[in-house]
Amino acid sequence: MVLNDYREQADVVLLPIAKRIQWISPNTLTYLSLVLAGLSGLSYALTDRSDDYLLLAFLLLFFSSLFDGLDGKVARLTNRSSAKGDLLDHVFDRYSDIFILGGITFSPYCPMEIGFIAIISVLMLSYMGTQAQAVGGKRHYGGWLGRADRLMLLLVASMVQYILIVFFSTHEISSFYLLGWLMILFIFVGNLNAFQRLYDTWKELSREPLKEKVAGAETDDTIEWEGE
Repeated sequence: MVLNDYREQADVVLLPIAKRIQWISPNTLTYLSLVLAGLSGLSYALTDRSDDYLLLAFLLLFFSSLFDGLDGKVARLTNRSSAKGDLLDHVFDRYSDIFILGGITFSPYCPMEIGFIAIISVLMLSYMGTQAQAVGGKRHYGGWLGRADRLMLLLVASMVQYILIVFFSTHEISSFYLLGWLMILFIFVGNLNAFQRLYDTWKELSREPLKEKVAGAETDDTIEWEGE
C-alpha cells in the first residue's frame, strides 16, 4: 500500500496531463495545491453545518493532490527543477497537512485531542524524512503512511464517510467516525514509521562520516509525488 512503490503506474496518468499543462509555471501549481488544501480543510471544519461540506472537502482535496503531483512533473519536463522549488514544495506540503488535518480536527468526525496528536505525528514523520538528509544521510521516504498514502487514505475515507452518512444513515463505527479512526491510524503508524526512519538514519550515520551539503542550482521548481 506504499504508493511510492507505484510511481511508474501513476506516471501513466500524470505525465500526459503534465505535458498538456507544461505552459503553467510549476510554482503556480504548487500555490494552487496549497490554496485548495486550505479550502479543503475549511470545508472539513464546516461539516458541523452540513454533511455536504464533506463532499466538497473531498473534491478540493482531490484537486489539491492532483496539482501536488503535477508540479514536479511539469518542472522536470520543462527543465525547471531546483533546490528552491524543492524547499517551497516541502514547506507548502507541511502547511497543507496542517490545513487538512486541522480541518478534520475541528470537524464533528474526530475528537479534538486525537486530531492534534495526529497532526504532530504526521509532522514528525515528515520531519524525520528530511532531517536525515540535513545531518548527512539520505532523505528517507520509506515505510508506511508517506504523504501519497495519507492523501489517498483521506480521499477514500472521506468518500466512504459521506456515503455511510447520506445513504445508510451510519455515523459512528465503534464510537468513532471513520475519519476519526483514520486519524488514530496516523498517530500509531506515523510514529512507528518516524522511529523507523530515525533508526535507519542512525545506522547510516554510524557507518558514514557526516557530509557537507552543497547548495543546488536555483532555477524554478521541483517536487516528488510522495512529497515528504
